[in-house]
Amino acid sequence: MLMVMEVPPINPDCPQCRLLLKIIEQHQEQIKRLEQRLEAVERENKRQAAPFRKKRKPLPKKPGRKKGDDYGKHQRRAAPATIDETYDVPLPEACPDCGETKLAETEPVVQYRTDIPRTVINRQFNIATGVCCGCGCRVQGRHELQTSDATGAAAAQFGPNIHAVIALANKELGLSHGKVRRLLQMLYDLSISRSTSCRSMLRTGRRLEQAHEEVGRSVRGSPQVVGDETGWRVDGKNAWLHAFVGLTATYYDNDPTRSVEPAKRLLGIDWAGIFVHDGWAVYNQFNFATHQQCLAHLLRRCDSLIESGTGGALSFPRRVRELLLRGLEVRDRYRRGVMRLESMRSVADYLTNQTKKLTRRQRTNKANQRLANFLGNHVGELFTFLRYPGADATNWRGEQAIRPAVVNRKVWGGNRTEAGALAQSRIMSVMQTCHQRLADPFDFLSRQLTATAPLALPLPVAAR
Repeated sequence: MLMVMEVPPINPDCPQCRLLLKIIEQHQEQIKRLEQRLEAVERENKRQAAPFRKKRKPLPKKPGRKKGDDYGKHQRRAAPATIDETYDVPLPEACPDCGETKLAETEPVVQYRTDIPRTVINRQFNIATGVCCGCGCRVQGRHELQTSDATGAAAAQFGPNIHAVIALANKELGLSHGKVRRLLQMLYDLSISRSTSCRSMLRTGRRLEQAHEEVGRSVRGSPQVVGDETGWRVDGKNAWLHAFVGLTATYYDNDPTRSVEPAKRLLGIDWAGIFVHDGWAVYNQFNFATHQQCLAHLLRRCDSLIESGTGGALSFPRRVRELLLRGLEVRDRYRRGVMRLESMRSVADYLTNQTKKLTRRQRTNKANQRLANFLGNHVGELFTFLRYPGADATNWRGEQAIRPAVVNRKVWGGNRTEAGALAQSRIMSVMQTCHQRLADPFDFLSRQLTATAPLALPLPVAAR
């Protein structure tokens, strides 16, 4: 039998009762805020691309064209540099308003129209063949537009532009193979199957093997690397897509585990550059590297503690936030040329010492103590960007590199086979590296698919 305890009535005149009522009221407010925050977090977790969505500004500008003297001028499209077709447009036989047939011609005007033709080019290659008089081997010629030497049953092939479109549409634009098939049918009246699109993507991935290795060497030789990763699916099983962003190249690697192994395979455990990351513990194994913890992650963590905390628990995250923002402010002043390098490094030492003092005292709030433990363990990795000008303070490069993969995962989930996952890594690495080097990935893929040997990736802009 359960015992029911009788709660004595609260006396408003009693100091202890009033204190108890105040504590209950504070707890109720805190519960209400936490419930609202939990509801918002649960809604965000249902959207896989939630971290990358744009936040609405509190006072957004009015949409549409702006009034003024330059109204409409910035929207004028420039005339085409070359004219492929010219048409003469005569006057109508009669005035469309009154029907008068007598019209006095005045000065003609010009209009330009840019369009894309729905034209498929079918090429026939009459290939000369012969026999070597020395070894007796069969020899045949090859044109620069051919993508393969296959003849016979495989004589009818697609050209390099079609294969490049399929790879970019699937891996960069995020279209599924079914939508790629629909796109080619709609724009060019070209009929392919989904399996054809898939085989084309796999073939392109095999042709980019050497380019992918070149990307890896470029990232390994970069003075700074930013790492990030996201969940993936391969053959219906959980996997991870890792991205490592150098200054002029980006390397992707699919791995069945969320471990340090992809970073070890790419960089080597003795890599000694600046490693920017979001605080994932496995990266601490790079003992020779100079680490930079992502300040954006730490600032969001402080904002979360400030939002959910009450009373004295607010002072610690507020102070940490002030120190981090001070570091970003000093970096901006140095970039503007109003602060010398020696002064910036002195501020870095000062902020590091202040953070050490702030994390020494034990915190009663468990969330604050967890943040204090993290800062204490990585206190020397918070302001690396002030000691090494040009280093990033956040892992924004990694998040931007992983963003297309997150959007694609939302569309078609991942890869069905290990071969597809390997092609995914190679094609994405080459495409993203071309973008970083201000080169056209379509042009590189098209040239690589017609080349008989691996092509070198475009050089970075500074090296051209």
